[in-house]
Amino acid sequence: MRRAAVAEAGCVRDPPDLKAAKATTVVAGLHKNSLIDYPGKVSAVVFVSGCNFRCPYCHNPELARGRYPQKIPLADVLDFLDRRRALLDGVVITGGEPTLWPHLSAFCQELKQLKMAVKLDTNGSRPHVIRQLIQEQRVDYIAMDIKTRPDRYGPPLCDRAEATLVRESIGLIMAHARDYEFRTTCVAPFVDEPIMAHIAKAISGARRYFLQPFRPDLVLDRGYFQGSRGRLSDARLDGLRSIALSDVPACRIR
Repeated sequence: MRRAAVAEAGCVRDPPDLKAAKATTVVAGLHKNSLIDYPGKVSAVVFVSGCNFRCPYCHNPELARGRYPQKIPLADVLDFLDRRRALLDGVVITGGEPTLWPHLSAFCQELKQLKMAVKLDTNGSRPHVIRQLIQEQRVDYIAMDIKTRPDRYGPPLCDRAEATLVRESIGLIMAHARDYEFRTTCVAPFVDEPIMAHIAKAISGARRYFLQPFRPDLVLDRGYFQGSRGRLSDARLDGLRSIALSDVPACRIR
């Protein structure tokens, strides 16, 4: 996944007042115009920093480490979006892991007041946040990464097993999200043919499922991928899609 400060895990709280946070809160990056990050829409992309996962193949390693490639005041981001709202259809919030950001719900509310569609990128590890956003009608599209079969979440992807949380997020999104997609980066050893069959059954009938090839040029843990480790051939990627199609007819390679 692509991805302001990391919030602690715990129970859902009322979101902080975003207006009071504008002077002190910064985001880690802003793409002012994108034609590819929000399907069918012209969008801006807002990056927040910090992640509770440590996927070795993460293609936004600075954000995963909690760093700030840019430091853009939140007030400036909102001012920009306000000025550009006639030219933009929506905003993508990514990272890092946005559901850790304490201002996420309030920020989404501000975007809705600007009449912008909101897309959230997430690893699915915090279903209570996803549930809150759906119930409050603050997101229009959710893109959730599925790293491997849920019962294999743990080191080195993350510090602890997350199977229950991942499955809960999948169920919430499929049952209640306005629109959504799932996506998997196809990288060994986290994805192979039996694992793909398991994932596809877990999201059977999903509206959209994208398989993404592993790109080793910029990753969180370069030492993890020695030689050709991690890479899957185009033919094998096609084979994984064929496996997924039996349960998810809307599976595509991106």
